[in-house]
Amino acid sequence: MTSPEKIWTAGLVVIGDEILSGRTHDKNIAQVASWLQVQGIRLAEVRVVPDVEGRIVAAVNDLRAAYDYLFTTGGIGPTHDDITVDAVAAALGVPVVVHPEARALLERYYETRGGLNEGRLRMARVPEGSDLIPNRMSGAPGIRRGNLFLMAGVPHITAGMLDALTGELEGGAPLLTETIGCWIAESEVADLLRRTEAAHEACQIGSYPFFREGRVGANFVVRSTSADALKTCCDSLIEGLTAGGYACTPGGI
Repeated sequence: MTSPEKIWTAGLVVIGDEILSGRTHDKNIAQVASWLQVQGIRLAEVRVVPDVEGRIVAAVNDLRAAYDYLFTTGGIGPTHDDITVDAVAAALGVPVVVHPEARALLERYYETRGGLNEGRLRMARVPEGSDLIPNRMSGAPGIRRGNLFLMAGVPHITAGMLDALTGELEGGAPLLTETIGCWIAESEVADLLRRTEAAHEACQIGSYPFFREGRVGANFVVRSTSADALKTCCDSLIEGLTAGGYACTPGGI
């Protein structure tokens, strides 16, 4: 479902002491951002918070008020420090309940894996009023409550949950991009980039410098939800760079 005129946005709260300590390298930000872009939704802000209920509550309340959707990753497992469900319930002002469908899913999954103990039952707990996000990988579902989505911290499980949500969220037109490479220091064309972006209101231009083969260069990434606007802006930027004596490489360097 798409509403092309509206720019739909999302926030992401990455939860876990292990991320902040550096023991675990987060991979979910990139995959959530990429998935959202295909859905026509822009990831507008990310916060990384520890396993502290008050910090999670504050981040959830801030970001759910600011954006159309809010995703969280991490903290919905079976151990004592998996407190995302409790924190989100506190943020929403609702109790934590055992979801009957989640309990049934876990009972079936663990029937031949030692049964459903107290720790595993924790993964059936949800903020009251929640629905489930299917999880083909490990049985324990993700959680959806309105425009708030609680997902696993393990990247391949998160990927499966995102796949289950594909096409389920309303978004706008997907963001289109084109890259133009140039062997030039970005500082030399900063004014051209600014003027070109200002002249094409439906586009944004990002500059990404690099140093290779003993030379300085930059890739200029032009983004728009309109294919026509994107082409016009790229043509204008190439024309400006060429007029300045700078050879361009469509597709980037």
